[in-house]
Amino acid sequence: MKAKDERTRYSDEELVEFETLIQEKIEKAQTELSILKQSLNRSAESGTGDTNITSKVLEDGAETSQKESVNELAARQQKFINNLSNALIRIKNGTYGICKNTGKLIPKARLRAVPHTMLCIEAKLEEKKN
Repeated sequence: MKAKDERTRYSDEELVEFETLIQEKIEKAQTELSILKQSLNRSAESGTGDTNITSKVLEDGAETSQKESVNELAARQQKFINNLSNALIRIKNGTYGICKNTGKLIPKARLRAVPHTMLCIEAKLEEKKN
């Protein structure tokens, strides 16, 4: 086997390991997204009942703010799921784990922490500078 820095791609066995990790993360993220969506549906169905006007206005404002927060969380979760799904596609087409800017292998530790990444840490830091 070549030295790590000379390899151009991860082995099939390593890719299976990453695929399993990503599948588990997708399942967890889909569960969390489902909970967020249920929360949005429940808050849309619940009313404030017969309360006085002032407290109703305050409740509506707080409820709107909470709905916006949950909506934002749901959108971020959906984006995360999409990014993970795209990582699965890269596994299938043999480009997973290869930095799109440098062409070098992204270290396993980084891929385990951020399995949908397409950049090695050096490229990510460079991107943030610009």
